[in-house]
Amino acid sequence: MKLIVHLLFLASLAITAAAQAPAPAGAPEAAAGPDVTTQAAAAVAAGQSPAPQTPDFLEHLVDLILQAFDIRSSENTVTHYAIALLITLIAYVLRKVVTTFIFGFFKRLASRTTTTLDDKLFPALEGPVKASIVVVGTMLSLKVLKLSPTADQTLGYTYTAAFSLVLFWGFLRAFDTVLDHLQEVAHEKHLGLAPFMPWIKKSLLTIVFVFGVLMIAQSLGADVKAFLAGLGIGGLAFALAAQDTIANLFGSVVVAIDQPFKIGETIRIAGSIGTVEDIGLRSTKLRLVDRSLMIIPNKTVAAEAITNLSRFTARRVEQVFGLTYDATPAQLEAITAEIRRMIEAEPEVNAPDTHVYFRDFSASSLDLWVVYVTKDPDFAKHMALRQRLNLAIMRAIQARGLAFAYPTQTVYSVAAPEKKG
Repeated sequence: MKLIVHLLFLASLAITAAAQAPAPAGAPEAAAGPDVTTQAAAAVAAGQSPAPQTPDFLEHLVDLILQAFDIRSSENTVTHYAIALLITLIAYVLRKVVTTFIFGFFKRLASRTTTTLDDKLFPALEGPVKASIVVVGTMLSLKVLKLSPTADQTLGYTYTAAFSLVLFWGFLRAFDTVLDHLQEVAHEKHLGLAPFMPWIKKSLLTIVFVFGVLMIAQSLGADVKAFLAGLGIGGLAFALAAQDTIANLFGSVVVAIDQPFKIGETIRIAGSIGTVEDIGLRSTKLRLVDRSLMIIPNKTVAAEAITNLSRFTARRVEQVFGLTYDATPAQLEAITAEIRRMIEAEPEVNAPDTHVYFRDFSASSLDLWVVYVTKDPDFAKHMALRQRLNLAIMRAIQARGLAFAYPTQTVYSVAAPEKKG
């Protein structure tokens, strides 16, 4: 069916070329030549881009084909049409060969690699490669025919547009496949960039599409510079009118690159503590400890100091126990040694970071300074260990006849001496 469509397209162009073919007489051609030259010179003087021409390698290839068949006629003959049909058939067969054998070989080769990117890339490029073969084959078959200057100019525009579209299509499909692969990798590795990948993909594809359209328009002779100049002025006006929105977008980009937190982590920001529920383009949603929802603009998130409470590598405990002043030096020495032994005996505690000392003489107490570090950063396990050690320390203090101090004052009163006689 596709071959029939190609043949019909070729036949229609051939009929058009025959209808527009110049008269065989040399005088009208000679008369028309200066007019064409004058029009071309005027177009160049006016600053207009010349019409796209068929690439030189196609012209050279067609010349080689005609020389091989020893065709020197300046008009279309049956041989011309036969060669054009033969080139179309060769292009169709080559398209099948590339699809079946070459791409089949690359797909089998890609299936043996560890990465899955090549498994997706070759199927994505298969369509553009087949289309490029059809475009080149069609242009070759048409260049065999003798066309009028108008038809040649139209053919140049058609070839430029068609081949540019095919190249752009191939690049766009390859770029889209790479972005999809990166998104899958980000989700598999639970990267902080994963929530931003959908809009990053849309933004990059939009930029690539716009530049592709501009390049195709430039190749067809459009004045892209004037369009870009107008676009720059309009973009400046838009940027001034949407400063806050753009600031939030840049803030989301900073969060995506720096990754100070992920969805589900607990953070402290702007004096509030909560769990991150969503990271959007404009704002970040935080579920506070009282279960209320706090929405923070991303420009504020990018400017604030953030403490990530979900990324502890360990947890440090520092406590001060105050004992009453009736404790003796021997009791203080014994209780500090016992508390140290109890803490270091816990397998969840990093023993080298444990410190227990009689530190200060306070106004109402004798202070014991206790510091230890837990190996597991899990909050629930940390609190269970802390409670277990606190109860053990209380029992040890009570067993030694000591008591915890609290703010007290002792008032000593002295009786006034009695007056004599």
